[in-house]
Amino acid sequence: MRNLKIILATAAAALTLTNCTTIDSGSVGIRFFKWSSNEDAQGGVIETCKGWVWYNPITQDVFEYPIYVQRKDFKAFSVNAKDASTFTMDPTLAYRLDQSKATEVFVKYRRSLAEIEDGYIRTCIYEAYRTCANQYTSDYLMANRGEFEGEVRKRLEQSLSSEGFIVEEFTSQITPPATLSAVINAKNEAVQNALKAENEVKEAEAKAKIEIAKAEGEAKALKIKGDGEAYYNRVVAMSLNQLLVDQYAIEKWDGKLPEYYGGSNGLPFVKMK
Repeated sequence: MRNLKIILATAAAALTLTNCTTIDSGSVGIRFFKWSSNEDAQGGVIETCKGWVWYNPITQDVFEYPIYVQRKDFKAFSVNAKDASTFTMDPTLAYRLDQSKATEVFVKYRRSLAEIEDGYIRTCIYEAYRTCANQYTSDYLMANRGEFEGEVRKRLEQSLSSEGFIVEEFTSQITPPATLSAVINAKNEAVQNALKAENEVKEAEAKAKIEIAKAEGEAKALKIKGDGEAYYNRVVAMSLNQLLVDQYAIEKWDGKLPEYYGGSNGLPFVKMK
């Protein structure tokens, strides 16, 4: 009986000194010592783990990191271009933790991903924007936003990948200073007005060409008609003239037929009276 009590007491003590947690498949767990005199152990890390994890709550603990994609919409901030103009950047980042570097991230930061986002990751984003913006003038930046954002992402990927974070997506809204926006709007309006005027000129030219073509067509039609009438009149006039000549000859004819006499060669000759 006494031995049973000892066994039960020992089991109770063991249960008191043992805790359990679960790490699902979308996360990675870091089991570590709360304190350790072993200098070779990375921050007291014992192992990375998944599933059921048993540990001594007095001397150990378990930290959990999600390894699926995280999305963070950062608060907007300002940076200066090469010509000192101030631009407002409003970035959104989608990233995930590199599972193979989970231990390194824990040892270095010992913070949750949300805390790392608001600290280190935000600083990386700001530095990427600041460094790239200093290489662009305002006009060039606005005219080449794709190039600018590509440079920012390239720098950001280099900074985060070395720390164990993989960039999946990176987008941003770039807002230029109010004075530059006014200039851009005025320029766009001028371009639109010029295009509108150009289109109106082209439309007027097209209409004029149509009218000219129409007038030329009508003129050609009239000429053809006039030439036809003139030809008709000439034919009629010639016919009338011949009729008049014939009529005059008839009026002057005395009713006698021409007389013929034989020539020396036997050919008849008209005898003229």
